[in-house]
Amino acid sequence: MKSSLFESSGLKADFQAALVEPWSPYLGAVLLLLAVFALMLSGETWGVFGGIRLWGDWFNHLIGLDAMLGIHAPESPLMHRISLSNIALVLGAFTAALLSRQFRFNRPPVLEVVWGALGGSLMGIGAVLAGGCTVGAFFVPTLHASPSGFVMLAGLMVGAVIGLKLLMWTLEHITWGMQAPVPKPLSPRTLAIYPWIGLAVIVGVLWWATRWYGSADSKIASRGIIVAAGFAIGFIMHRSRFCVARAVREPFMTAEGDMTKAVILALAVGIPVASLIFQAELLDPYLAIPPRFWLGSLLGGVVFGLGMVFAGGCGTGSLWRVGEGHLKLWVAVFFFAWVGSIASALFAKTGWTVSEMNLDMLEESPLGIQTFFPAMLDGWEWAYLACGGFLLLWYLLVRYNESTEKFTVV
Repeated sequence: MKSSLFESSGLKADFQAALVEPWSPYLGAVLLLLAVFALMLSGETWGVFGGIRLWGDWFNHLIGLDAMLGIHAPESPLMHRISLSNIALVLGAFTAALLSRQFRFNRPPVLEVVWGALGGSLMGIGAVLAGGCTVGAFFVPTLHASPSGFVMLAGLMVGAVIGLKLLMWTLEHITWGMQAPVPKPLSPRTLAIYPWIGLAVIVGVLWWATRWYGSADSKIASRGIIVAAGFAIGFIMHRSRFCVARAVREPFMTAEGDMTKAVILALAVGIPVASLIFQAELLDPYLAIPPRFWLGSLLGGVVFGLGMVFAGGCGTGSLWRVGEGHLKLWVAVFFFAWVGSIASALFAKTGWTVSEMNLDMLEESPLGIQTFFPAMLDGWEWAYLACGGFLLLWYLLVRYNESTEKFTVV
């Protein structure tokens, strides 16, 4: 009776549409912006690689490499703001996968595991060079009106093209390890209980976030906002399949541009709104602009773009797929963290990534400098024009490629 009432009332159809059927990437882009703005208004910025690198620092600490690498005792993963955001993101994606009954441990072929390790390692090196992944070196700096984000995008495109060509070569010449294990079907009972577990996780995360937000300790209170925002970001990304790696890769692979246009929409809407936050002095835009313009942004983008093709996802794309149960991405994230930690320590030892303040009170390193369009162009009017012009050019190229497939390489 309860089941028939649930179905006859239309609630089942609503549940199916909201939590089972994939959301439009454009809806995902808008909802993602809301979560990012919630962080910005609370004085925080969105990041990913810093938290993943912390996990690698912890692993190097556990195996005794920290002293040799010069890694100091790492902060608690639950107190480090970016690590905490990443954990909440994985939980959000895990919950969305449970509610849609899409969670399952996906065992890839052996060769895919190798590609996951290779891709994750390259992403770790690229993120150190660029000062972040597709979030911290591309999306957020671009949102903050920094040209370093656009240079990172150019590097990502070059790396994606190289990666796709190499990947296609391997598919044509390597047959070893391509047999995927046959997945065992999930029982109807398991699938039926998934949504209830998902609801329990939501209740638990809400309790966690509100309890921390109500703390008298200001640091704990700010972490409560990060838990809620990170969880929302993971949930939104899973439901909309939002992925910057896909946005960069697919125009060159299939000429499909919906995800790319969703990212462009997010930036086109987000840059002017973010500018209001900066002009109201609610957040310092330089907090999320790495000192990598232009050499680090470009080189890091190429290496990271190559890695994300083999890994099958970027920083956030890998994390939400971890929450969905993809074991290849578990491997990719592990090597992303481990090699990212090692590369970060080694580059710091050589002085490549060591930042200092220049006479303009901006951070700079041998790989570049912090850049901000309003400061470079003497005002927001020209900054809007520059950012809008770059986004319009990207959109026109994507639309042209959708019609002609001129830029596809596979």
